[in-house]
Amino acid sequence: MTFYDTDSKKPMTKAEAIKLFRFIYKTRGYRRGDDTAKRTEWNDYTDALCKDGLITSKQYDTWDKPF
Repeated sequence: MTFYDTDSKKPMTKAEAIKLFRFIYKTRGYRRGDDTAKRTEWNDYTDALCKDGLITSKQYDTWDKPF
């Protein structure tokens, strides 16, 4: 399953990031309705994307609550 072209020089779009996040979130079996856990996971996820250079620091700073 492909969510993002890792060979691309462009940063990941928010739509791509959300699509991959939803897949990961569901795969890990988190409970529905646990908004605090979801926000925490989103923050950790976008932090990792930024540190890996897949999104810019501006994207990281502005992508706070996509849900």
